[in-house]
Amino acid sequence: MERVLHDLRLSETVTPFGVGAIVDVLGQSLIAPDTSWWDLKFAPEISCERLLARLGPGVLRQAPAHSGRASKDTAHLLYWRFPAWRFCERCTKLSQITGKSKGRWINRCDCGGTLVPMRYVAICQKGSHIQDIPWFKWAHRGNDADVTEAVRFCRAYKELKFVRSSQHGEGLASLRIHCSGCKRSRPLSALVGKEALHRDGIRCEGTQPWEDPTPGNVCDHHLVAVQRGATGNYIAESLTALDIPEERPQSVEKADKIRNHVYFEKVVSDNGGPQAEMVAQWIADEFGVTSEVVLALAAGGDDSAEAPRLDLKDGEWAAFLKKLEGGRDRSAGDFVVDGWELPTDSAWPSALTSRLVSVGQVHRVREVRAFCGFRRNGADADFIPADLGPNRKRRPVYPAIELFGEGIFLRFDEDRLTEWENLPEVRARADILTERRKLSQWAHRLDVPEPRFIALHTIAHLLIRRLAFASGYSSASLQERIYAHSDRPDRTAGILIYTAAGDAQGTLGGLVRLGEPDKILPLLLAALSDADVCSNDPVCIESDRQGSSQLNLSACHGCALVSETSCETANRLLDRQLVLGGGNVPGLLDQVLDQVRHRTGM
Repeated sequence: MERVLHDLRLSETVTPFGVGAIVDVLGQSLIAPDTSWWDLKFAPEISCERLLARLGPGVLRQAPAHSGRASKDTAHLLYWRFPAWRFCERCTKLSQITGKSKGRWINRCDCGGTLVPMRYVAICQKGSHIQDIPWFKWAHRGNDADVTEAVRFCRAYKELKFVRSSQHGEGLASLRIHCSGCKRSRPLSALVGKEALHRDGIRCEGTQPWEDPTPGNVCDHHLVAVQRGATGNYIAESLTALDIPEERPQSVEKADKIRNHVYFEKVVSDNGGPQAEMVAQWIADEFGVTSEVVLALAAGGDDSAEAPRLDLKDGEWAAFLKKLEGGRDRSAGDFVVDGWELPTDSAWPSALTSRLVSVGQVHRVREVRAFCGFRRNGADADFIPADLGPNRKRRPVYPAIELFGEGIFLRFDEDRLTEWENLPEVRARADILTERRKLSQWAHRLDVPEPRFIALHTIAHLLIRRLAFASGYSSASLQERIYAHSDRPDRTAGILIYTAAGDAQGTLGGLVRLGEPDKILPLLLAALSDADVCSNDPVCIESDRQGSSQLNLSACHGCALVSETSCETANRLLDRQLVLGGGNVPGLLDQVLDQVRHRTGM
């Protein structure tokens, strides 16, 4: 298999054409090898301690880049041709041979026809491996009467053809692998069965296309034939972090104070005895927590000196809260946010200002995206890391890219949100998605669909759709980051809508200027008004089974969906009813539009 050179944009090296992905380029099919094949001299290191703390030991590196025309000595990434089997569109000859002209590889047959990659490949059902289908071997296997001794021992390796025959019907039955030597002809319809390759004696090699077969490396999982461009062939996993000053959430700071209390060692030494409960209550009363919290910290032993690794979003939430309290931000760096408090006695609807308590204008933010690895065929398949080289355990290399941008941050009132989400009707509505998430094989990767997450997530989508008209950016250029979790020590309730670009130091300010209260509130009201009536109503508003795996309720392309690249959950876990209300379900902002109409007399 020869090496092929091709250019990609930097962002595409992380997603969607990261390590292990199949890339179509001008009729050719290529696959990206792992980062051990990178020339690290031309791969600059990216710094983001917050992200590395989550990934573990390793280094973030940007793919080699260049501007202008590429030359022989230009820094590049390697891509392998896959699948190696191709057929000629002129003479239909099927082989792994690549033509050569003046010492250079060309994608043409000896007859002058263009070589087209075969549309089917074999992937491992559980091991996340992928390989070529050995077409000669497969064409001469089978259990039908045409498999004679002459067919079994055929050696006409260069006489294989990929033909289309209307005499055998339509679909896959009309696509056949034909051997001119033994006259064997087998349809592709015999290929797509679940155990078809296993019955023909074709086994998994246990490697990726760019890896050399290792003796003794046996994969016991069965292969399945799939189309080369099928979505399930490549399930990438990446992680994104905002490069912000790491702030310690209040719960962590309080835990450190409890550990440093003069009587905390007595709780630890008593090991849950009656004295421990009594002393724990003393400490709890002093810091305004429950005794269970103190006892839980004491159960950790003497490792209290080591602060727990903070979750990425918890640290970001704490940093945003600090910026919002500071008012106008006159600092420099890659995290500049002006905070605005919303007065409850303003001319805006009280149903909105009582729930949306502050707004942040994010003038500058740096985002780092890292590619972690991938799976194939299903969410329960083995995870393949981005680095398969000799340093994969000691110091793996993660493909990464840094982006600079601007945005708007919205913070909602925790008390009002808690009061609303504890309503039985609201809980019952959210439980529909919770149960479906449990039944889905891959949905465990999504956030838990508690009421606050569904509502704030839907609000973010509605606002993105409206901001696309006013900010100068398309909806595909805007992204969301949802902070809505009640199961953490520091509850979060906020939305970040931002745009980021990898080819400029920041953006043009079209989004951040809309973050002032007098501008963002009218846009939010317009977004709610847009969602009040969907073009697919009443079907949409009354529906509770929409989207992939039915993980949307009252949300469709006519009202709430945006570009999948803009959404953290790929347009899932959305519901207009939990925002605007409907039926017997009270929405988080269901009184806002009524107050607006009452004031305007509409």
